[in-house]
Amino acid sequence: MGTYVPNTEAQKQAMLSAIGVGAAEELFAAVPREMLVDHLDLPEGLSELAVRQKVSAMAGKNRVYPTVLRGAGAYRHFIPAVVKSVTSREELVTAYTPYQAEISQGILQSIFEYQTMICALTGMDVSNASVYDGATAAAEALAMCRDRKRNRAYVSACADPQTIQVMRTYCFGSGMELELIPEKDGRTDLDALKAALGADAAHGADAAHGADAAHGADAACVYVQQPNYYGNIEDARAIGEAVHAAGAKYIMGCNPIALAVMETPAACGADVAVGEAQPLGLDVAFGGPYLGYMAATKAMFRKLPGRIVGQTHDVDGQVGYVLTLTAREQHIRREKASSNICSNQALCAFTAGVYLTAMGAEGLTRAAALSMSKAHYFAGELEKIGLPRVHSGEYFHEFVTRCENPEKVLRALDDHDILGGLPVEGGILWCVTEVVTREELDRAAAVIKEVC
Repeated sequence: MGTYVPNTEAQKQAMLSAIGVGAAEELFAAVPREMLVDHLDLPEGLSELAVRQKVSAMAGKNRVYPTVLRGAGAYRHFIPAVVKSVTSREELVTAYTPYQAEISQGILQSIFEYQTMICALTGMDVSNASVYDGATAAAEALAMCRDRKRNRAYVSACADPQTIQVMRTYCFGSGMELELIPEKDGRTDLDALKAALGADAAHGADAAHGADAAHGADAACVYVQQPNYYGNIEDARAIGEAVHAAGAKYIMGCNPIALAVMETPAACGADVAVGEAQPLGLDVAFGGPYLGYMAATKAMFRKLPGRIVGQTHDVDGQVGYVLTLTAREQHIRREKASSNICSNQALCAFTAGVYLTAMGAEGLTRAAALSMSKAHYFAGELEKIGLPRVHSGEYFHEFVTRCENPEKVLRALDDHDILGGLPVEGGILWCVTEVVTREELDRAAAVIKEVC
């Protein structure tokens, strides 16, 4: 903090006197003497210039690619300068735990605005104040849907593998069963899902699937990622109809940028919408900190973990913000809680809110449309040089192409300061966002053509 002023010696002594001790060391009287450190053997301090030079030299060891063609859960998008300018202002960077509403109006309002925009993006009725990341949000959503009679979660095999791992960990800890629904041509196998959910959802499916029908009665929820890990667009409406026919809850994990041009989870019948909000103004940043958004229908909002901030009025009629809902079990009866999420990603949520405000509906739609069109252009260029798409059908800004020697291709791109796609089974998973120019795509295609 640029305006931070340390306490003077007189102020320190006044505080010590007020609590009845003579020196700060007395505050640690209960700590065994051998655990205390008399002094630290630190080198002499450096000037600001010397520190800047030293840190810059350390940062220079990082490899920063001018061109990035990789996504798989973390995406490089354009971040307007106003985002970092606003979020770094001292009057807005406050303690993240707003227990005392009367002195936390700034942070409470920022969370409220964030929640409002997440609801607008997803079409859902209510959003919480965020959780740690997208994978955590997905795992928490499974717990929301569990009850005494329904304890099985069905998860699409086309979801992000890391998200699936986190969901497995949560389910292991809570005793919930998790079953993967297989993929078919890069999408969730709808027939396999209907068979797993049972006869009610199958609507006359082949009797050969009948052996799986026993699972349907204990289905708590189904999780589907949209677009999925391979970038493909799922038939979300049809999946939602099958899920509800079996009496289960429908969870959709959505890329928030894609929601600017795609049907909302609410329109597809989702009961809970979750996802990784890193694309909303957060740098890739070596994997974090990120932001998990969660939104739900009105029927599900009391099961949302964490906090919900609401808008109200004080005795003078002035607009004010308060913590509207938070489950006390999360804090004081943890063994009875469906979630132990007590914190939130307030600074990251604030960043997402500022980003959405700066971009507006038009800007967000433009970013999504450019990402999608550039990805389709690049896919066409790769097909011309012998790297066709593995899957058919519609996709957003990611796609998988066949490639006989992925390592050789990616190594050649690396030599030209281009971070290529991610090697996956069957080929390479590519991603194109609005920040990649057509010239960069043509240059990447030329390098790949030379290698192939």
